[in-house]
Amino acid sequence: MKIVSISTALAAAVVLAGGLSPLPAQAADTAESREIQRLPADALSVPFKVGERLDYELRFGSLKVGNGSMEVREITQVRGRSVWHTVFTIKGGFALYRVNDVYESWFDVTTLNSLRYHQDVDEGSYERRRRFEIFPERGMFKENDRPEEPTVANPLDEGSFLYFVRTLPLEVGKSYEYARYFKAEGNPVRIRVVRRETITVPGGTFKTVVLQPTFQTKGIFSKNGKAEVWITDDDRRMMVQMKSKLSFGSLNLYLRGSSGTK
Repeated sequence: MKIVSISTALAAAVVLAGGLSPLPAQAADTAESREIQRLPADALSVPFKVGERLDYELRFGSLKVGNGSMEVREITQVRGRSVWHTVFTIKGGFALYRVNDVYESWFDVTTLNSLRYHQDVDEGSYERRRRFEIFPERGMFKENDRPEEPTVANPLDEGSFLYFVRTLPLEVGKSYEYARYFKAEGNPVRIRVVRRETITVPGGTFKTVVLQPTFQTKGIFSKNGKAEVWITDDDRRMMVQMKSKLSFGSLNLYLRGSSGTK
């Protein structure tokens, strides 16, 4: 796996799934902005809410190389649908290789189906800006100005997949399989729940369940990869740690603080 794909793989996990990320923009205090933050009556019950922010420390082996964050920024509208708007950022890197990436997801509050997904990637000399519009009702998605392509039923992008995982029962000894990644070639996604474990990270001590996610793609969560993700064993289902073994070393993520959690 190339260094340039590190933060992209983290966003995918981190399926299940950098200085600090930018602070969330403040909504104007108007009747309209307050109304848009309310969940509709048919919204799916979830373990997260607007204002939740998780901050992480990123280490390559024993070396701290950056920080990352995940936040639920707002409830807003996409094509007339109420959606969660979430933002994952990572910033840091090595002496001659810097990373400053932002991934944003907009997913339906009733189905968690992804409707919009943005990637702004700045890694070393490589930059990429991708904008996806996803149309679950007619089974298509569009990337930037390219022609539309077919998507799967009930599609999820990398960011919304992470929040979807938090709604699962995650019973130890069970495996879960889904064909919901919006690009069909990445399916199925498999999530194995391997054990319970109490761990200590910079953000505190937590009782957790440990997951082994697998995507049909290259990278940290490939079929041949060795990665584990620690999720709190409570109704919050927060990711507090991720460890991976790569050909060139280990890449680990540790929760160092949180706010706005239930």
